[in-house]
Amino acid sequence: MDGLVIKHNELTAEEFIYLWESVWGNGPTLEQTRLAMEHTLFRVSVFDGEKIVAMARMIGDMGLDYYIKDVIVHPDYQKKGIGRLLINELLKFVNDNGISGTRIFVELCAMPDKIPFYKKFGFDRNEAERLKMMYTVK
Repeated sequence: MDGLVIKHNELTAEEFIYLWESVWGNGPTLEQTRLAMEHTLFRVSVFDGEKIVAMARMIGDMGLDYYIKDVIVHPDYQKKGIGRLLINELLKFVNDNGISGTRIFVELCAMPDKIPFYKKFGFDRNEAERLKMMYTVK
């Protein structure tokens, strides 16, 4: 991982969309993404020179609950420890901002093939079912 640079809270909407589309296809709109970046608690991005190669973000209430969102590593940079670096940066943010001595719920949603990766950090499944809805704004 020589030459990679970690940046905090500098991830732009354009960079977000670029990475999203490199892994998941059609991304959200620029306007939606700009609003999301403004309201994200913490953003971590990884650059190889001037090129963004990975990102992750944290949303939550800063007290009881944090939620890890959009952990994305560009396909050309996967399997190089960058995902682990992103999660460690997010957990450091929780540790640095949480109230000492308290327990804080850190959540994420993962595809089944990614669960072993997250288990290495201590994440585990629970009995809750994930419910979702794509709501169309009128």
